[in-house]
Amino acid sequence: MAGNQIGSIFRVTTWGESHGAALGAVVDGCPAGLELAEIDIQNALDRRKPSAAVSSTARHEQDKVEILSGVFEGKTTGTPISLLIRNADADSLAYDELKDVFRPGQGDYTYLKKYDIRDWRGGGRASGRETVARVAAGAIAEKVIAAHIEVIAYTQAIGGIEIDRAKMPKSKDVRSVVRENILFCPDFEAAVAMVKKLAALRKEGDSLGGVVEVVVRGCPAGLGEPVFDKIDADLAKALMSIGSVKAVEIGEGFAVSVMKGSEANDQMSPDGFSTNHAGGILAGITTGQEIVIRVYCKPIPSIAKAQQTVDSTGAQRSISIQGRHDNCVLPRIVPVCEAMVNIVLADHWLRQRAAKL
Repeated sequence: MAGNQIGSIFRVTTWGESHGAALGAVVDGCPAGLELAEIDIQNALDRRKPSAAVSSTARHEQDKVEILSGVFEGKTTGTPISLLIRNADADSLAYDELKDVFRPGQGDYTYLKKYDIRDWRGGGRASGRETVARVAAGAIAEKVIAAHIEVIAYTQAIGGIEIDRAKMPKSKDVRSVVRENILFCPDFEAAVAMVKKLAALRKEGDSLGGVVEVVVRGCPAGLGEPVFDKIDADLAKALMSIGSVKAVEIGEGFAVSVMKGSEANDQMSPDGFSTNHAGGILAGITTGQEIVIRVYCKPIPSIAKAQQTVDSTGAQRSISIQGRHDNCVLPRIVPVCEAMVNIVLADHWLRQRAAKL
């Protein structure tokens, strides 16, 4: 299977399946001398784990990371860093009756068409469980750029319930508030409404989608490579590679299609840019302003509500999926989005250091 690697200088390869023995990542290109311990990665993985939120799965993995290589006496050596996260709570029995059935909204049909074989245990490589390796690698990327750049992701909306930006904490407090919130939502009142809606949908056997917003602060101007490696293109690709993501917008995004040029352009003065409609990126290169990204996620396709489909023989089937599943990809996808943005920024930050004398 091709397409398991991302990055040019800071390269990440992920591997493993939902119900296999383990998942992991190999991070190559990380500079030597970076202080790195398993706890640095574990903290990021713990944010991704299921919580008491009504949206979360009943599967409880410890997600304990092991660093197998690339670190000596607490510092990176410049050689590939191999990360291992073992599966300890996989239950494949729940999928026995689904092994010959194409679940609506899942990759069952397309994986079989591509490879003539598929791992039906929890979706295999197509499972959301695959993202645990991304988060592990993203924790290393975050350490590479932490002295310069900060990436903050949070829940903007679930099922049409959106945050009120006027009720968000002051900018310097957003990260701490978000990471203490069960839904990674910076608006407490909106979070309460989201929890109620998710609880109601779970009783109906249904699921919801949502929106993650990512803000990048402190990113210097000049990151990004014309023409095909524009940083917005790489960010969009990295985020769209997450299974539940169906759209990504940067800055005003979709709204620019109905704006006038005089409205969309970020005019400049000796003090800098007067607005940030472009979301911190022009011509594929960072401007030094905040990078603002919104990530649109579809509803979880594994639902208890009866759905119509076909099996591998083409026969009509009705299925109701009763396994252990989230009923909304948020909040667990929030740290995944954060990880992917950190990986792209670490790669481009290292590339920029080699771009000019």
